[in-house]
Amino acid sequence: MRAAVIVFPGSNCDRDLAVALEAATGLETQMVWHKDATLPDGLDLIAIPGGFSFGDYLRSGAIAARSPIMRAVVDFAARGGPVLGICNGFQVLIEAGLLPGALMRNAGLKFVCRDVHLTVETNQSLFTNGLSKGDVLRVPVAHHDGNFVAPDALVKSLRDSDRIAFTYQDNPNGSVADIAGILSENRRVLGMMPHPERLCDPAHGGQDGKRLFDAMVGSLQAV
Repeated sequence: MRAAVIVFPGSNCDRDLAVALEAATGLETQMVWHKDATLPDGLDLIAIPGGFSFGDYLRSGAIAARSPIMRAVVDFAARGGPVLGICNGFQVLIEAGLLPGALMRNAGLKFVCRDVHLTVETNQSLFTNGLSKGDVLRVPVAHHDGNFVAPDALVKSLRDSDRIAFTYQDNPNGSVADIAGILSENRRVLGMMPHPERLCDPAHGGQDGKRLFDAMVGSLQAV
């Protein structure tokens, strides 16, 4: 299974994400610079990492979403290619129109960096079907603009269509309905604010994040 990580100026979790994917896949992760216009051939997964792409100078993820490589990512997703966005990557996916809603400043207007507990709300996706609905994962967060906001109608649609992937048990940012991660309409794009790549090795103090990567890779290898 071949995975690629998109790298923007200001990305700071790209290497961590690549290491997590390499541990799960057993293969080298391709690093793709944002100015590239095309993706490597034969990819099975694209991952967009956390960080502060372009310094968040305009709006988190807004400039990165207009990078040349994102046209190829959008095309990849339109063909059903799996795309994972973590933290700033989630923001980029929303700004690129691949996921709905918006990510605003945290309710407390402060940067939040700590572990949170996530409830798995669905295992009906290639990202989560190796987990069980109701599982609880301990995963770090590190963001200033992670407050997921959406009108009531969208929240209802996400809930009714089983597209809420994760919710916070201890909401750190004020996200509506405690939403921590959502799926696209075709369930092939996942955006989440917490950082599973930061809890994939015993040296990190836990391996709950590894469970997500192993589940995701197992699903893709079975296809």
